[in-house]
Amino acid sequence: MPTGKVKFFDADRGFGFIGADDGGEVFLHASALPEGSPAPRPGTRVEFGVADGRRGPQALSVTLLDPAPSVVRAQRRPAEDMGPIVEDLIRLLDRAGNRLRAGRYPDREESAKLARLLRVVADEFDA
Repeated sequence: MPTGKVKFFDADRGFGFIGADDGGEVFLHASALPEGSPAPRPGTRVEFGVADGRRGPQALSVTLLDPAPSVVRAQRRPAEDMGPIVEDLIRLLDRAGNRLRAGRYPDREESAKLARLLRVVADEFDA
């Protein structure tokens, strides 16, 4: 069976491409992935069967050989550093909730600050 690395995979759209070790590029549809497996990240090594699809080679029966290591996870903030960030987020969300109950959105500066903080916390938790 041929092997290669995932070049790109869009989980929302359910497809991507594999860079085969022989230099070719193979279409990867979500239905070829093992049931219940997470979406493969770029760099994940895979083994796969190949069939001729409508637009070229298409991967079949993909097996994930070794998931790509998470760079984000290796650089996560220590849990004790996340405590104050989450507490600040709670305060900002509470303030925003009070304004929304009063029929007003938070001002632009506060909204931008809240959005940035939400992204940071989400990235840390998702890593």
